[in-house]
Amino acid sequence: MILNGKIVTVFGGSGFIGKYVVRELALAGYTIKVVSRNPEDAKVLRPEGFVGQIVPVKGNLRDSERLAELVEGSYAVVNLVGVLYQSGRQKFDALHAQGAERLAKAAKEMDVKKFVHISAIVDPESKSKYAKSKINGEKAVMAAFPEAYIMKPSVVFGPEDNFFNFFARLSSLVPFLPLIGGGKTKMQPVYVGDIGTAVKKVVDEEFKAGAYQLGGPEVLTFKEILQRVLEYTGRKRLLLNLPFTAARFGALFSPNFILTADQVKLLKHDNIVTSRTKTLSELEIQPTAIDSVVPKYLARFQRNVPKLLEE
Repeated sequence: MILNGKIVTVFGGSGFIGKYVVRELALAGYTIKVVSRNPEDAKVLRPEGFVGQIVPVKGNLRDSERLAELVEGSYAVVNLVGVLYQSGRQKFDALHAQGAERLAKAAKEMDVKKFVHISAIVDPESKSKYAKSKINGEKAVMAAFPEAYIMKPSVVFGPEDNFFNFFARLSSLVPFLPLIGGGKTKMQPVYVGDIGTAVKKVVDEEFKAGAYQLGGPEVLTFKEILQRVLEYTGRKRLLLNLPFTAARFGALFSPNFILTADQVKLLKHDNIVTSRTKTLSELEIQPTAIDSVVPKYLARFQRNVPKLLEE
């Protein structure tokens, strides 16, 4: 690998998806500035590249006065900042919409060539605050940087995910798994590595700007996903139907990292790639199947694993 002399500034690069994005960009020869509130979190990414190729930098989307300085000299800027639930100052609108808009404006002001914004597949009719903030963020980014690439993944899976891992862990602790809304919501889980490749491709090559919906090769209901989790972990658990009303009530007494009322609202709508949209296929990426990745990292939740380790 030879460094190409171009800088890509990645905001939120120390998160789950960020690790894979940074790795792909490093392999493509870019020098990467990883901007995060705590640069110490980004230091673990340094082994993904040569010495000095990956540089952790302190900063955040609220620091409007420094954004232009942070992106100055960059060939591309990637925005990965996002939260699944609100806490403290980490609010949906502040990060997904207002922060994204400030960053896109700064990138345009500093003559950045490419801007990549990670959003999510959400239904425009959803009453979820998360969904509305994502949609508002996309609109704001496109207004500020019309040539931007908007990446909209479905549920993301990978070794560090908080979806398959969460339900596998839950199945090891309780005798049932909740089928929120009857488990009928459709999802199209996409591999985190494919998202990393997609970002690298639009930065490194010439693809049409605009929104890309990123989904895997399978459309599954929430119930079918939980059945896969039980299959991979070798457990038998009751799948308990939980109406949306009951789920919203239960969310009031659950920690945010388990379930929020806003997430219940999200589950009322399918999370799949729609027709007439650009997808992974337009980026010449063959989506990775769940069965080729998930069983490997859920194996640690299998009932016989502790016994094997003791032997």
